[in-house]
Formats: sequence, C-alpha cells, structure tokens
Amino acid sequence: MAKKITKVIKLAIAAGKANPAPPIGTALGPAGLNIAEFCKKYNDMTKDKMGQIIPVIINVYEDRTYDFILKTPPASSLILKAVGVEKGSGEVPKKKIGSISKAQVEEIANIKMPDLNAKDLKGAISIVEGQCRSMGVDVK
Repeated sequence: MAKKITKVIKLAIAAGKANPAPPIGTALGPAGLNIAEFCKKYNDMTKDKMGQIIPVIINVYEDRTYDFILKTPPASSLILKAVGVEKGSGEVPKKKIGSISKAQVEEIANIKMPDLNAKDLKGAISIVEGQCRSMGVDVK
C-alpha cells in the first residue's frame, strides 16, 4: 500500500550549504522532520554543484518519513552566471545588463530541459530567451 503524502514543501537552497537555520528549519520543523538529517542528505547530494541554487521538492508522509526530488537550477541564476553579473536589470527594456551567445542559451536550455514545459530543444531555447529578455540580457 502506498504511503499518503501529508505535505509537500518546496525550497530553493544553495548547493552543499543547507543548515537547520531559517528558512529550512522553519519549513521542516512544523512537518516533524529531522532537520539535521535532511540537511546532511541534501548537502551530500549537491556537493558537486557548489555555487548554484538547487530547488528541492520534499514529500512528507503521514508516518513522518519523507523523500525529496532535486530540480535543475533556476534559469535566471544560470543566465546571471553566464553573463557574469549579480542580478538582473530593474529597468527592462531601458537598461541592459549584458549579453550572451546563442550557444550559451542552448547550453542553459539543455540543463533546464527536464524541468521545462517544452516539447523539444527549440521550445526550451525560446523559453530561456524569453527569460533573458525579461532580465535585460541581450541574446546575440
């Protein structure tokens, strides 16, 4: 018999840097999970992706056990990393923060493909290009 999910928790945590402090502790504590155990498992699974934000979806079951699924880093953080800036433009379309090549966009689309709602790579590329436009990044 399948266990019943009582709660689904979504967090975006820096890879290899999960700790029991907020926001992780405050999200997992009320669900009755072992916070230190989760942090250790998450850090072990993401230590090869240091420097990236790795979203996680945690399924909490009625017997207080849990499992979690790691997602791909947000497209926005991959784009910012490719451009080499800290944050997007606050004044789109007036102010541009930089530009990236079509090849870089394709690379980001390949990374994001499992989590995107796209039928093929061409669709994924157009989603990433749209994200670039909304952040003030030109695609050359």
